[in-house]
Amino acid sequence: MTAMSTQPIHHDHDDVVLLPFATEHLEGALQLSQEMSWPYRLEDWAIALELGQGFVLCDHAGTVIATAAWWAYGETQASCGMIIVAKAAQGRGYGARLMDALLAAAHPRTITLNSTAEGLALYERRGFVRIGVIHQHQGVPHECHQVPPASMVRAMVPSDVEAVARLDQQATGWARPQMLGRLIQAGDGHVLVRDGEPRGYAVSRPFGRGHVIGPVVAANAADARTLIEAALARLGQVFVRVDTAATTQLGDWLESIGLRQVSDAITMVKGPQIPPAGPARMFALANQSFN
Repeated sequence: MTAMSTQPIHHDHDDVVLLPFATEHLEGALQLSQEMSWPYRLEDWAIALELGQGFVLCDHAGTVIATAAWWAYGETQASCGMIIVAKAAQGRGYGARLMDALLAAAHPRTITLNSTAEGLALYERRGFVRIGVIHQHQGVPHECHQVPPASMVRAMVPSDVEAVARLDQQATGWARPQMLGRLIQAGDGHVLVRDGEPRGYAVSRPFGRGHVIGPVVAANAADARTLIEAALARLGQVFVRVDTAATTQLGDWLESIGLRQVSDAITMVKGPQIPPAGPARMFALANQSFN
């Protein structure tokens, strides 16, 4: 995604330096996202950098004026996001410079991203094609939700992690056990059980303005809803965000419980996709950058 900020920048193109994204750039990245009204906390940026890598552009004073990050899922797949170019630096080719560096670093992996309308042209010029739409739902639930029966959904335990990673790979085609482990560590996990075996999972964790519920992986929309309800029951009436594909059939229900749709994004991919093995499917994203 590309975005614009109001940060004033006065420099020539030659004064701008492309650097690997490092810990010392986190505060500058946070300032850019705040100017975009993106709800990232410093902790969200830190986890993203811990799990991935990327680039920043800095001006002659060392100010971060642009960011881009990506996450490897094995040797063949990756996602990218947190792509921000300050408003005063727009129109100078900085977004293209960042993306070209990112694509070179991630090569030859297939890359998935979620784009704002403003970013579409940049990505399409680099061979990304549109494959779907993500709806962002958020708000405070109208009422408290009941905990599903323990025979159906239970709290995730360490021995579930291998099964959860397997379900996730069935749903996405991606190998990302390290990321899943870190997200579970940061929040709470729920497992849907059938015939004594995990058949779906959900993770909720602090993120942005409150909590995000995702990833959510299940065999069908009813099971996905049950997992989300388990997460909501534990969270209570706090601010919650769910990013779900337009095809999941969860949108009307999310609206009915108080999580209204506030925006959407275009899912794009560059390179060959791995068809999900199923029957598990992705019903909610970890966030729009991780997917």
